[in-house]
Amino acid sequence: MAETDRLHAAIAKITGSRAAPPRLHNGRASVILDVTGLDAKARDAMAEAVRTALLALAEVDEVRVAMTSERVERRIIAVGSGKGGVGKSTVAANLAVALARAGRRTGLVDADVYGPSVPRLMGAEGTRPEAEDQKLRPVATRFGVPILSMGQLVKPGQALAWRGPMAGKALGQLLDAAWGDTEILVVDLPPGTGDVQLSMISSWKPAGAVIVSTPQDLALIDAARAVDLFRQANVPIIGLVENMAGYRCPHCGTVSDPFGAGGAQAAATAMSLDFLGRIPLEIAIRQASDAGTPPAAEAGFAGDPFRSLAGQVAAWLDRSRRAGV
Repeated sequence: MAETDRLHAAIAKITGSRAAPPRLHNGRASVILDVTGLDAKARDAMAEAVRTALLALAEVDEVRVAMTSERVERRIIAVGSGKGGVGKSTVAANLAVALARAGRRTGLVDADVYGPSVPRLMGAEGTRPEAEDQKLRPVATRFGVPILSMGQLVKPGQALAWRGPMAGKALGQLLDAAWGDTEILVVDLPPGTGDVQLSMISSWKPAGAVIVSTPQDLALIDAARAVDLFRQANVPIIGLVENMAGYRCPHCGTVSDPFGAGGAQAAATAMSLDFLGRIPLEIAIRQASDAGTPPAAEAGFAGDPFRSLAGQVAAWLDRSRRAGV
């Protein structure tokens, strides 16, 4: 027993709580490591460090290391809109950051293969993912949210003139990547109800969808089409977000509504959807987004609507899990 304790103490400094108490028999030490969430390089490094530490002990002649990994139940949250220009990518990026800040292991997929903007929003322009076991390894960001985007795989400004099958294949590379122990994948979809949406629904069915719209009637008409697509595919709608909802003059404080007011909330009621809140047309949000610093990553009023949204999405996920959805 004392020998086993000594072996365990020797490897605990390396593995923390990832190693079960080792076994020692006739000079052979057997160790089981929990490598959940580690990439191939980190797994190999830990195993080699354990071997080195144990072989340095007089009573150990041979070391055998077995590695196990917990299966992570990964749930996809699709962020969609019926039309472009409603701030869907900004909502998706800040939702992912706010979920991560709330303690959820969250990744972000930029599935808008024709107009990727997540690298800019997440301050990750110029980064490229590497491959691991023939899968892409997501790029870490300083906000605790790993990301993957077609914007990281093509030259800046390069147009992608792809037909549906190629776009679907690209989506597969992003979703079937080496996401490790990520439990929530926020997927920023392209606008509309096209090939990428259909490919995702058929092969990687989301746990739920968040629909983004501005208050104006034209955007809400298209948002209704996005809702209908998800409903036809039996994807639950978490709710509707009203973006660009009111502009506060930084000089006089007067609030105006260039895109109208309350339209998304009324539309949510008409479609029997939960209304997830309003995000104002705020210059601080635009400036932070252009600078690659999502407002949800910083304390302050600009990030408050996104933190509120993340709280509602997290609560919805918890309820649906308890209900077995």
